[in-house]
Amino acid sequence: MIDGVVIKELTTYPDERGFFREVIRVTDPLFAEGFGQMSHSLVNPGVVKAWHIHKIQVDWWYIASGVLKIALHDCRPESPTYRATMEFLMGDHQPARCLRIPHGVAHGYRCTVGPAHVIYIMSHVYDPADEGRIAHDDPEIDYDWTRRPPIK
Repeated sequence: MIDGVVIKELTTYPDERGFFREVIRVTDPLFAEGFGQMSHSLVNPGVVKAWHIHKIQVDWWYIASGVLKIALHDCRPESPTYRATMEFLMGDHQPARCLRIPHGVAHGYRCTVGPAHVIYIMSHVYDPADEGRIAHDDPEIDYDWTRRPPIK
């Protein structure tokens, strides 16, 4: 786990009508930075969005439908997990979770089952000066977005 990344396991309350799932509360410890903006993104199958990074902003992600393969890379030299990379799936048929991405952690995803609906909350209102980009194939990160699961 990358230092500062939090995955909140969510509780789902299903019944014959469907389900209810609480995603985040203002009182959650992982939400300490507070609310700036909420956005919704539709992502088509096969699309890769990577790498994004922020100097100030903290992101919280919830995948409402579809499946994303998420990758995170720690770009903070002062972090105990500097240069660590982690990947995992979020969305349908995965554990119900909310993800906290701290500033300084590069993040991206590939839509493996879609379309996917990504709900994300940001600690600040969008500011282009805080929106950093790293090439999807950056050799320092060395992450292969095209890699598929092994055949078993």
